[in-house]
Amino acid sequence: MNLVAQIAMAAAETEHHGNVAMDTLIFGVIAAGLFALLGLVTFSYRNVANRHSAKAEAWAEKHGKDGHGAGHGH
Repeated sequence: MNLVAQIAMAAAETEHHGNVAMDTLIFGVIAAGLFALLGLVTFSYRNVANRHSAKAEAWAEKHGKDGHGAGHGH
């Protein structure tokens, strides 16, 4: 018996004939759970700017309406 035949016989002996979809289902469940968790984190930042509108208005009155010096890169 040559090496190729031995490898083929070893592969045939260890072959799994189960339902592969059920074996890998847990990966989809974990991915869906993680996606839902990240969606909830993103949803928690909804309407954050309006929660602090009094601070924003006070800052605008103190620094002027032109907003000079505000934002990124200024």
